[in-house]
Amino acid sequence: MNYINSWVSINSTIQKNGKIVFKKVNADNFLINAYESLKINYPRFYKMDELARLGFIAAELLLSDRNIDKDYSLDKVGVVLSNASSSLVTDKKYLSSTQQIASPALFVYTLPNIVAGEICIRHGLKGENGFFIFESFEAKFMANYVNHVLQRGSQACVAGWVEANESANQAFLYLVEKEQRPSAVPHTHETLTELFNSNGCTKD
Repeated sequence: MNYINSWVSINSTIQKNGKIVFKKVNADNFLINAYESLKINYPRFYKMDELARLGFIAAELLLSDRNIDKDYSLDKVGVVLSNASSSLVTDKKYLSSTQQIASPALFVYTLPNIVAGEICIRHGLKGENGFFIFESFEAKFMANYVNHVLQRGSQACVAGWVEANESANQAFLYLVEKEQRPSAVPHTHETLTELFNSNGCTKD
């Protein structure tokens, strides 16, 4: 059995393990306000696109109370993410920029797995990576896939949903480990569905 030992959700609020840690103040600058309020020191954040910022903040909070590099060999910690819109918001911005001078800064983020890369750079994670596109959060697929990743030799995995589109941002990240810690819940698709829904996320 593998266990979800912590989780973070971002929508109109930011929650960790079901407790609110930040409330939206300014819808236009929500992620920047959250970054500054949470006193994260990582200047590269300001260069990221919206999807990368969303995943970065979720992962930062998810791992904030852990010494992941001391608990595990970092080449055994994976990152498996999913969303519905891929990198479409940034793709459109990049396409618009090509009408004059194509923006290299935007081009960097025209792949959805760049958010996984930003998380890996920040935390030194070097394990298996995957990014999947679904119409909505596929709890059964994610549970089965991540359990398989751990079965094949990974020791832990950051996984979940990171969706940035033109109407709203939404993230649900969780840390899966073989070791059961306090407040852990089983890593099953039933548990994932319950956590996803109870933390204010929706399948639309």
